[in-house]
Amino acid sequence: MQGPPRERNPYVSALNELRQLKGAKQEGNDKAAYLFLLPWLIGLVVITIGPMIASLYLSFTDYSLLAPPNWIGIKNYQRMASDPRLLNSIRVTLTYVLLSTPLQLGLALLIAVLLNRGMRGLPFYRSVFYLPSLMGSSVAIALLWRQIFGTDGLVNQILHALGWANPPGWIADPSTALYTIILLHVWTFGSPMIIFLAGLRQIPDMYYEAASVDGASRWTQFWHITMPLLSPIIFFNLVLQIIGAFQSFTQAFIVSGGNGGPSDSTMFYTLYLYEQGFAQLNMGYAASMAWLLVLIVGAFTFLNFFLSKYWVFYDD
Repeated sequence: MQGPPRERNPYVSALNELRQLKGAKQEGNDKAAYLFLLPWLIGLVVITIGPMIASLYLSFTDYSLLAPPNWIGIKNYQRMASDPRLLNSIRVTLTYVLLSTPLQLGLALLIAVLLNRGMRGLPFYRSVFYLPSLMGSSVAIALLWRQIFGTDGLVNQILHALGWANPPGWIADPSTALYTIILLHVWTFGSPMIIFLAGLRQIPDMYYEAASVDGASRWTQFWHITMPLLSPIIFFNLVLQIIGAFQSFTQAFIVSGGNGGPSDSTMFYTLYLYEQGFAQLNMGYAASMAWLLVLIVGAFTFLNFFLSKYWVFYDD
C-alpha cells in the first residue's frame, strides 16, 4: 500500500520557479546580446573572413581580373622564390621596419618623458605632438615631404645657404631615398607617445622618492624604475608599430612616384603587391604575396611575444 502523498514544500517550489525565471531572463539577455552583435558578426564574415578565404583560393590560381580564375596549384608560391623584385621588396621593407620602428618609439618615449614632468599647457603640447600621427599617412603630407626632399626642395635650399655646393637629390638618389621615408615614419610619433605618456602617469611616485633617498641619479631611476615598469607599454607599442610599418603604403607610393623610386630603392612589399595586382593584373600572384605578408607579420609578432618573457616586467 502506498502511503499518503507528501506535501509539496512551498519553499522548494518557489526556488524552482525563481530558477526558471532566471533561466528565461538569461536566455532573453543572450538573445539580445546576439542581436546587438549581429551587425559586427555580419561585417566580420562579409568584410574580413569572406575576403580572406577568397584571397587564399585566388593565391592558387592564375587570375587577371578580366577572366575567370584558373587553378594552377602552388606555382605562384614557387614563382615568389625566384622573383628578384619581390626579394628586393622584402629587403627594403625589412630595412624600413627595423630602422624606423626603434627610432620612432625612442623619440616617442623621449617626448613622453619630457611632457611627464608637469609642464604648463600639457594638453596643448600633447595635441601638437599628436598631430603628425593624424596627418602622417595622408597623401597631402607625403606630397609635402616629396617637395621638401626634392632636388630643389627646402632641405637642399637650406644646405645651399649653409655652403653645401652639391647636396644630394634625396628622393632621386637610391642611397638616400629610403631614409627620407623612414624619417617621415619617425616623424609620426604622436600615437605611441600618447600611450607612453599614459603609462608614465601610472607609475607611482613612491618608487622615485625611495630611489632619490638612496642617492640614485635620474638616469639610474630611468633605467631601473621607469623602463621595467613601462616595459608592458613598450611591448604593446612595439607590436603595433611593427605591424603598421609592414603595412605602410601611402608614403612609399607618393614619395617614390608610385614606381618604387630609383632602382627600386623604395619598392615596399605593399607597393610591389599593388603593382602586381592592379597595374599588371596578376591578382592571383598578388593574393599569394598577401598571404606571405600575413606569415611574415605573424612570425614577427610571435617572435615578439616569445622574447617578451625575457624583458617585459609585470607586477605579478
